[in-house]
Amino acid sequence: MINYTERIALLMQDVVARTGRLSFINLEEVIVFARFGRSDAEGAFATCHCLTMPESEPGYFFWKDRETGELTRRSPWFVTKSPQVRVGQTTVKYLISFVLPRFCDQTLVGSRKADLYPSAEPWVAKLDTIVHELYHIDPGATGIRALENADGRRSYRSHGPMFYEDVSDMVRGYLATQPDPALYDFLRHDFACLSEMFDGVVGTTFSNFPSFPQRYMETVDLPASEPRVKLEPLKTPTQPVIYTEDDLHIRQFTECNSRRLTRKGRYCAA
Repeated sequence: MINYTERIALLMQDVVARTGRLSFINLEEVIVFARFGRSDAEGAFATCHCLTMPESEPGYFFWKDRETGELTRRSPWFVTKSPQVRVGQTTVKYLISFVLPRFCDQTLVGSRKADLYPSAEPWVAKLDTIVHELYHIDPGATGIRALENADGRRSYRSHGPMFYEDVSDMVRGYLATQPDPALYDFLRHDFACLSEMFDGVVGTTFSNFPSFPQRYMETVDLPASEPRVKLEPLKTPTQPVIYTEDDLHIRQFTECNSRRLTRKGRYCAA
């Protein structure tokens, strides 16, 4: 079976090596993993997840009486934190997820990307998405790459017209370096074709699939400003706050669902 996330990770290594704007990325600090999503459903094709965002300032939830406006309940103080993900001795800073089979069936035909690639083959839409997610990685590893408005001020959006144009410039630049077609040929095929050619499609996932490492709330010991107000406890986190290579598994994906095959382990696949 074809390990789709492994193929993407290998392609990313070549893209980063041949693309100056992305050359700062250390892919040892990035995990490529798969999520499930049907091709006939709406949603993202891929997402970049940052694990380097700092701990939030302390805060709490509160409830007020609708009529009087008086505080009736509150939660304990808490901060929001990112989980730790380690592979061996390496601390992972970013995760990039690809939605299968939806990503495999992506095409330029009828998409907003078509105008950026007027003479390209339909599969280039997938290469665009891969570069797009890599471009979200911030050079300072402080979060998702910040954009600037026309006046030079920081924008709070993660996308904009220049972002898409920058990505398409990098895609065309990469292909102009004449990379080995064997690295990207798998992008030419949709999910059904890959499943038939390789007798199945698999990818890396996390042990708590369909979930994955995400920010969580942790209580902090601070005095309540309204000690007489009823305190509602926070829900106990149900997901891990520390992940290792033992939490990486292999799952097979189909058009309708997925199933776990085996634990991935440190050196089985990317």
